Amino acid sequence: MQLVFYGADREVTGSCHCLEACGKKILIDCGLRQSSNDLASNRLPFYASQIDSVIVTHAHIDHSGRLPLLVKEGYQGKIYATGATCDLMKIMLRDSAHIQEMDAVTDSRKGRRAGLAPQGPLYTVEDAEATFPHFVPCTYGETVKLCDGISFRMVDAGHLLGSASVEVWVTENGATKKIVFSGDIGNLSQPIIRDPQYITEADYVIMESTYGDRDHAPIANYIPELAKVFDETFAAGGNVIIPSFAVGRTQELLYFIREMKEQNLVQSAPDFPVYVDSPLAAEATKIYDGDLTGYADDDTIRVIREGFRPLEFSNLHICETVEESRALNDNPVPKVILSSSGMCEAGRIRHHLKHNLWRPECTIVFVGYQAEGTLGRMLIDGTKRVKLFGEEIAVKARISNFKALSGHADRSGLLRWISAFQKKPQRVFLVHGEERAAEAFLEELQKRGYNAYIPNFEAVADLTENRILKKGIAPEKLYPAKTAESSSAFSRLLAAEERLTRVIQDNKDGANKDLVAFTGQIMSLCDKWER
Repeated sequence: MQLVFYGADREVTGSCHCLEACGKKILIDCGLRQSSNDLASNRLPFYASQIDSVIVTHAHIDHSGRLPLLVKEGYQGKIYATGATCDLMKIMLRDSAHIQEMDAVTDSRKGRRAGLAPQGPLYTVEDAEATFPHFVPCTYGETVKLCDGISFRMVDAGHLLGSASVEVWVTENGATKKIVFSGDIGNLSQPIIRDPQYITEADYVIMESTYGDRDHAPIANYIPELAKVFDETFAAGGNVIIPSFAVGRTQELLYFIREMKEQNLVQSAPDFPVYVDSPLAAEATKIYDGDLTGYADDDTIRVIREGFRPLEFSNLHICETVEESRALNDNPVPKVILSSSGMCEAGRIRHHLKHNLWRPECTIVFVGYQAEGTLGRMLIDGTKRVKLFGEEIAVKARISNFKALSGHADRSGLLRWISAFQKKPQRVFLVHGEERAAEAFLEELQKRGYNAYIPNFEAVADLTENRILKKGIAPEKLYPAKTAESSSAFSRLLAAEERLTRVIQDNKDGANKDLVAFTGQIMSLCDKWER
């Protein structure tokens, strides 16, 4: 009974863990690593055809974004998730594939000018759609048997519509172990969705640590604080630009803005226009505005029963086309623009930043976590100039960071979640956190008597004996800093690696003697270069 760590290890994105037991390999999440545009960093570190089942905690791309690649490379099994997660993944994976395709075109154009071979997308829209037949919707509290000896159950994690923590029971060689995967643990009192539900028993816990080193700002009510930012910006004649995750955060903000308008909190422009400039957000909003039975909190259910649409209000506009999006930057009326992506790494938000960052009367409002290496993180950290679409832009707009609006539990919330276990687990594995956050939370847990551990990429834990079999690869070796001089050579090396992988796959039905010889050649090469 082993657990292998394949992503979000000492970093935030790319969640992927593999439970090996009862002769089966079960993935919990298969997310995209989002703080890097390097395709090689999103390659699958295992053979897709060898995976037997997949469980997805929620629809965010850093937990689901490599599912189309998994299917593309030969996975044939089922993908289990809550019904809401299945619905949201269908729109999010299509959107992710579209971005992959567009990025591939751009990168290939740049590559040709640099004399490099063209590079295809990680996966296509067709690949994404081929993933959907594998989805198996589950409900909270339902026990699902995966195979003899392994079953699981989902519990509301309170992070996103349909998000789940996963309880897994494994019986092997007469011994039963319960493993809990936290997924992303939600913040308290978020609109629409319920607070996280707590679990009381586990032998092992795989737990997120995004905010393990800090608490959110103590804002009792987000709405007046957010309204104040809106009011001051509109009075100055500026726009409020909100880089917002299209699924979850955008819908929460619409809920807040509806209440803001009902309470007449923005005096300078009481009926200010709000533009949702994201086709993905528009599709997700339809799901959030649909049947939320089993997912929504009491306040949202009450609003719906009273006949109100929780995400509708006057002067709300949905931009579907590129032309509508471009027109926003020619419109002088002060407005709110919610656009994805939330970390400013892709999508229409980059155009709006280009047109508004240099204007001191405008405000950029961040309402979600910004991973290291992203444009959003650079802006929060105070960079004075950024480059967008080949043009250098001065950063003169006000940068406002509403940390309290995070969909993740803060340090106190994480401690509250782990403290719900009536007996301390045999070990707590900390994942989904930048190194300093994970290390700080590790220290706090150890002070409280927990046996806690931060795994590296490809670390292997024996869950029968509670010991670490393999320490894995540390981040500095996995993603070494590349100089401008070395990056081209390293890119060619990674391209060679991809070619070798294809050749290996093409020879899987070869004669045994040929495969033995081929293996020997590869091992000799590894022996020569291994450090």
